[in-house]
This record gives sequence, structure tokens and C-alpha cells, in this order.
Amino acid sequence: MSQLEMFMSNAGPPSAHALAAQRATALRAQLLDHSYRYYVLSQPVISDAEYDALTRELREIETAHPDLITPDSPTQRISDGISEGFAKVQHPQPILSLSNAFDAADVRAWHERIRKYAEQQGISGNFDDLVVEPKIDGLTIVLTYENGLLAQAATRGDGNIGEDITANARTIKSLPLKLRIENEKLKMKNYPNSSFSIFNSKFSVRGEAFMTLAEFEKYNIAALAAGEKPLANPRNGASGGLRQLDPKLTAKRPLSILCYQVLEREPRAKNQDSREEHPALSTQLSTLNYLRELGLPVSPIAQRFDHLEAAIGYAENYIEKRDTLGFEIDGMVIKLNDLVLAKKLGYVGRDPRGAVAFKFPARESSTILRAVQVKVGRTGAMTPNAVLDPVQVGGITISNATLHNYEDIARKDIRIGDRVVVKRAGDVIPYVAGPVLAARTGNEQVIVPPTHCPFCGTELVRNEGEVAIYCPNPDCPGKLDRAIEHFVGRGAMDIEGLGEKIVAQLIDAELIADVADLYRLHKDALRELDKFGEKKAQNLIDAIAASKERGLARLLIGLGIRHIGEVSARDLARHFGSIDTLMQANVEILQQIEGVGPILAQSVVDWFSREGNRALIEKLKAAGLKVTSNEAAMTTQPAVGATPAAFAGKTFVITGALSKPREEIAAWIEARGGKVTDSVSKKTSYIVVGESPGSKVAKAQQLGVTILDEAGLLKMSE
Repeated sequence: MSQLEMFMSNAGPPSAHALAAQRATALRAQLLDHSYRYYVLSQPVISDAEYDALTRELREIETAHPDLITPDSPTQRISDGISEGFAKVQHPQPILSLSNAFDAADVRAWHERIRKYAEQQGISGNFDDLVVEPKIDGLTIVLTYENGLLAQAATRGDGNIGEDITANARTIKSLPLKLRIENEKLKMKNYPNSSFSIFNSKFSVRGEAFMTLAEFEKYNIAALAAGEKPLANPRNGASGGLRQLDPKLTAKRPLSILCYQVLEREPRAKNQDSREEHPALSTQLSTLNYLRELGLPVSPIAQRFDHLEAAIGYAENYIEKRDTLGFEIDGMVIKLNDLVLAKKLGYVGRDPRGAVAFKFPARESSTILRAVQVKVGRTGAMTPNAVLDPVQVGGITISNATLHNYEDIARKDIRIGDRVVVKRAGDVIPYVAGPVLAARTGNEQVIVPPTHCPFCGTELVRNEGEVAIYCPNPDCPGKLDRAIEHFVGRGAMDIEGLGEKIVAQLIDAELIADVADLYRLHKDALRELDKFGEKKAQNLIDAIAASKERGLARLLIGLGIRHIGEVSARDLARHFGSIDTLMQANVEILQQIEGVGPILAQSVVDWFSREGNRALIEKLKAAGLKVTSNEAAMTTQPAVGATPAAFAGKTFVITGALSKPREEIAAWIEARGGKVTDSVSKKTSYIVVGESPGSKVAKAQQLGVTILDEAGLLKMSE
């Protein structure tokens, strides 16, 4: 008899606490298995009442023995207490959007573009191996598991930084708090040469949270019965639910989730490459199957095809079948199944080349056009907007919609008094598609374009080759509010809490006359405004102060210089490094930058040539704004046409925490001719090491790769 057997024979019967611990462990395992069968496999083997009984028994045990509660227990989905706000979360990699295709021809054009690009770059692969998935109309959510347990959930945010909504995400019943360890062990058996395991690692996935149509309807029925305001649509229900400060309120909006992408697999074990290629994740279809094995819900209608036309046909079928799914979709996503090939193709701006969103025709309705209002955009463009009899379009009440421009109005012959068709572009922005000619009575009025600005009386102009008409007055009061709203927006300076109504308040109170005046606001002045208390005033002052560090690229977007978008702003910031250097550039110098054409170059030169704009820059600098580049981040960019020899043709790997986010350091290296990759190999020239580096350092040492700290990297550019 062994010592253990002797001990057990003398130990006597197990205590009540030990029996309770055994039962709690068994119940948690049963509930995890039943949740997997219900939410992932759609093959439940017990009734809801039986599931509830098991949950109730587990809760009773944990109430009697609080020390037996574990983080992955189904009873711990809803936490107590109300958060004072959401912490910011840095995503493991940028959470990117997709380019759009609006018909089969657009999809074919996308497919042809990536084929041609691959030929030009010498990239080979199977471009007819495709996967089609639903494009869910919900809220992107990033989930992180550590050692198999849910550690964090975050919103998409701006693509790089989101909000920590972990407590709220835990209320989603289809979201496992613990991944299925038995399936991971099975995977390890199937792939014996892979040392990666999610149970000694950080494992991040991307998914989409949403409300099913049935739950949406059930919620609104209950809300109306209680005298509460119903939800406008399922997407708002999901978005608003996940951003509740009290998780108990989130739990009242029953949400679901589907996952579709692995973002990060970072092992914790030593002597292990943190980006080791995983045999189960080399294709999109195997990734979906792997996520399903781990207990994460994935789309039941995702399918693989070996021909583009078959993929298009499958996507088109769901234009008519979309309402049979039980949840809202606004299109289908067509992806290359080969993820290695997709990664090689890279990105265009912020859109990965390896996938495209096949957007469905927008939902539409009709109503009466009562009037046309003119708004002045930040560049002075006159934008006609329709005033409509309120109408429901895709679950949203629409009373105003864009008419695009006066040339479009004339082409479609839209008149005041017409019954018009209203659609939502991309199921988001409402616009007037055209008139219902059969409904005309003869009393409709032709819409005449204005000749003078309705706000300042300046004669309007139209530039050659453009359809828009502009107010050339840089001091036009009509565009001040638009200019400020654009400046403070999320894609620009991202000043939280400074919305349209508050901007109007500040202008009406004559507290601001340009964007620079925002940085001269005082809390005492804000407290004099309607609905501004001490806390609200201080929060706004703090948000404005925080925006000073956004950097040159975001500032260029915020200034509203015509033709400058996100990509061109980043390129200009990386190249010139500071606004002073950019202001001195002429058209010829600007056009030497890849992607900058004559129109953009001339627009930049014209903007900085105006005395009022240069004075505005000086005011912003005096207010303490950072007018150097976060993209360049460390020193000014090399001169036009020059590439530091130390970087040319060299491959870099970054690990650990540096003074700036990894994507900024990578952009800085690439601007100097270097290449940044994720994994260390014999082809790696340098590894840049920050604080708390991963196992890449050990592998670099084994391969004899040169190791640099941040100072050493900077020295290379000298």
C-alpha cells in the first residue's frame, strides 16, 4: 500500500466542505458543457428549466461556501457596483475596417485588384479559395483570455485604443468565461509539433456583439409596458447595453456574440516564440473551427468556396434571406481563406486587401420633402439637406437627410413637395435617393442653387472640375460650428464631451471664435453656461487639455485642409515631422511623397499660404499643442528622397514596452526604409527590445540577431 493510499484509508469520510467543493466543480463543468452545446453547437441536451436548476444549485453552494467561488463560475457573470467610467485599453493590434463593395461587379473588381497587386509584388497563392461570413450589424468587441480564463473585453474605439467593458461582456451568456480545455488538449494531440497552448498564454479574439431580433422585440415590449423608452434598433441596443456603467443594466439587454478572428497568441512559457505559426490557424475556415472547439460561438452560415462566382452567389442569396437569420446583417464578408496569403497582401490605408465587405442594398422608405436647408461645411462647401416628414428607415426615425449637392438634385429632378425615396447609405447615413414621379401633383417647387452665402452674403464659387459650390470667405460665421465640430471629432483631436450642442453654446456665448480658442477656455466661464456644473466643466477642460498631445497627423485632419484624409495626414506627418517644416514645403517637394498628387499638394500649399491660417497655427502653438509627429515620434524624418543606409533592406522585430506604441515605432522604421515583422528568424537584422520583453529575445540570441534598445535604434538614424 502506498503512502497516499494509507493516508486516504486513515482520513475518514470527506467533510461537508469537501463534498461541496466536489459538487461545485462538477456543476461548473456541466454548465460549461451545456452552454457550449446550446450556444455554439445549437444542440442542447437539457431544457432551460434543467439548466436553471443546475445554476441555482451551484449558486446555493457558493453562497454557503464563498471560498469555492471561481472567476469562471456561471454565477459570476454580473458584478456588483457601478463603474465611474471605462478605462482605456490598448489593442494587441489595430482593429481595422474593410473596404466596401456594393454589387457583384465591385467584388470582382476587388478580386482583380488583389490578383494584380500580388503579381506586381511576386506574391503567389490560391485566390479562388474563399470564405463567406455574415457582416453582423452590431458592436465590435475584443476579448482577451489569459490561461484560458476571460481576462478582458474591450470596444473597438478608434481601432488602436478601446474601452474596458469586461464587467458588461461577462453578462453575455453565449460568451464563455473559460475556454474548453478538453478541446485544447485534443488539438495538441492532433498537432504534436505545435508547442503553443492557450492555457499558458494570452489569447485575444475579435467578435461582434448584437441583439437578436427576438430579444430586441421582447425588450421593447417590456419597456413599453413599464412606461420606458423603447430601443430604436438592435444595433443601438447592443452598443448602449455594453456601454452601461452598471453591468446589471447590461444584463437586462440579452446580448449575443459571434467570433471570427484571432488577434494575438502570446505564450507565457520561456524559450517559445510568441508569434509561432499555429497549424490550426493558417486558414480562416480552420480558425473558425478552432474557435468553435474552444467554446467560442462562431457564425453557423460561414462557408468556404473554391470559386469567386460561387462566393458571390452565396452572398447575394442572403440579400433576400437576411431576415431568416434572427439577427441584423448589413452584408456579407468575402475573405481569402489562406490567412498567410492575406497577411502578405497587406493593407490599403486601414483596409486589409485580403477581404471585402459585400454591402447589401440599403433599407429604404418614402416620405414628403418639405424644405431644403443649407449647411456650410468646414471647407466652405454648401451642402443641401432635406427637411422631411419623419419616417422610419431600418428602425431609425429620419427627419433630415442629405441631398449631396445641387448638381445631384438637378440630375434627379428632386423638388420641394415631392414624395421622395429615403435610404441609409451603408445602413447608416440617410440620404434622398430620388423622387417618386408618379406621386407628383404639379404643385412641387424646383430647387434653385443659391448664388450667395446665406450666412455672410459672399458670392459663392465653383472650382473647375468640382460639383460643390463654396463660400470663399474664411471668416464665414456659418462654417465656424462645422469647423469646430470637425476639429474636436474622434478622427481628429477627439475631445470627449464636446458635441454639437456644446459647440453651439460656446459660439453663442462668444467664448470661441476659432478652434484655438478652445484651449483658452476657463472652468469659471463654462460654469456660466446652461447645464454646466463643476464636474462637467472640469471634465471638458481636462478633455481639451488631453487633446494637446494628439500630434501632427491628427491636427492636420482637424484643421480641415481640403483633400487631406487619415492616410495622407499620417504620410505628411511621418515625412515632415513638424508643422513648421510642412509649412515651408512647396508643391514640388510635396509631390515627391508617395501618394501625394498635384491636387493635394496645391491644397496644402494654398492653405498654409493664407495669413489667417498661419496665425491660427501660431495660436495653437502658443496654447501648447504638440505640432510634431507622433508618427515620426523620435526625430524628424529623413530629407526628401533620402533613406538612411542603416535601415535600407533591414528587417526589424519589436518586443517589450517602448516609449511609444509598437505601430508608431514600426511606422518610424518603415519610413526610413526598414521592414518590421512579427517573428524572429534567420532573416531578422535587428530586434528592438523594450521593458518586459517576451521570449523573442532568447530566440534572437540563439540566432545571433543584433539586439538594440530604443536609444540604439535612434542612434542608427543619425
